[in-house]
Amino acid sequence: MLVANRPIAAKSNGMTNTLLDIRDIHKSYGDVAVLSGVSIGMEPRQTLALTGESGSGKSTLLHLAGGLDQPESGQVLLQGRDIGTMDDAARAKARRDHVGLIFQQFNLVPSLSVAANIALQARLAGRHDADFCAELADRLGLADLTNRFPEQLSGGQQQRVAIARALAPRPALILADEPTGNLDEDTGDAVLSLLLDLVSDTGAGLLMVTHSPRLAARLSHRIHLSRGVLEGA
Repeated sequence: MLVANRPIAAKSNGMTNTLLDIRDIHKSYGDVAVLSGVSIGMEPRQTLALTGESGSGKSTLLHLAGGLDQPESGQVLLQGRDIGTMDDAARAKARRDHVGLIFQQFNLVPSLSVAANIALQARLAGRHDADFCAELADRLGLADLTNRFPEQLSGGQQQRVAIARALAPRPALILADEPTGNLDEDTGDAVLSLLLDLVSDTGAGLLMVTHSPRLAARLSHRIHLSRGVLEGA
């Protein structure tokens, strides 16, 4: 059962007033301009929906925000540090220490149990808290499934494991790429409700890519990308 009304205590993680500051970034692949002068800013605890048609640059922007890629020009400041100019190792460390990633394809480790998958990112970040991982599993309706493996879970259950894994290190920023895209509407709504609740409880910011105006309307702010340019907020 999903539990959406029991608070989780937030812990201080050294956040500055501005969590994410993307300034005039440009990104192309070959001769195709994907992002052209995009700028956005996020504060802690803010939830921001990023919408747009396929090919508009949404996933590229999310990857740049998480240090998975680098812009050709412009800045990507995460808690005041320009991750766009870091080398691969430094960006990986910044991502490990401050960012939680949730992908549509879940990306769980098949050989690890649910409990081990949930704890994986927190262990890599050196912030594993067994009690917090257990609490996340309980809140996400996974408490009775912790000894199972990903192949033994439904799509909705796997997505909840991915959410727990992303939240376990208490990151400053959660980046979610169509996190309910593989789920039926009712399960997707329940998963998003709990994700928003947990993000609020832990003090993280959430940047979520979605094709759904209905889901986007549930976040506190919305921006729309069209052909690599922001149309509005």
